[in-house]
Amino acid sequence: MILDMRPMLRGEVTRIAIDFPFAPVLPDGIQASADAHVTGKVTDSAGYMRLALHAEVPFRGFCARCLEPVNDTFTVDLERTVAAEGTLTEAQLEENVDEYAVIQNGLLDLDELIGEEIFLTFPMRVLCSPDCPGLCPKCGKPLKDGACGCSTREIDPRLAILANYEWAKDEDESPKTK
Repeated sequence: MILDMRPMLRGEVTRIAIDFPFAPVLPDGIQASADAHVTGKVTDSAGYMRLALHAEVPFRGFCARCLEPVNDTFTVDLERTVAAEGTLTEAQLEENVDEYAVIQNGLLDLDELIGEEIFLTFPMRVLCSPDCPGLCPKCGKPLKDGACGCSTREIDPRLAILANYEWAKDEDESPKTK
């Protein structure tokens, strides 16, 4: 959405409400289940313009630990100081690139701002729950359904050959444990 900021720059309005749908670009393996909904406002307080946006992005993907389908909503909030093109020096912009939204030719590109923020703050790995135990590394059973019965004892691969010797076995022919 391109927001016309000229009325605010001329002092005709002090507040602009924002409400629009947005189709975000999400990381690989994640799909938007619907358009994101972006709401917010731009306020002008004695020449100090402030942009505040809130976006809700419904998505679907797979849990990075147990591979179960995940349908959830990601929310992101964005706040920037709004400045007209030419009012900031290049040094100010380079130092505080994440602090300013720059008006170019009286217009403010909200799609670029919110799209970048969603892409950069979206979690790298989606989980079905924060405490998801994942899959058993031996049999692949989801551990959230309960223990699978696989042995959790790990033998150092460098010493695994010693388990084949007679003196290392119990009566039931399994390696001794201490």
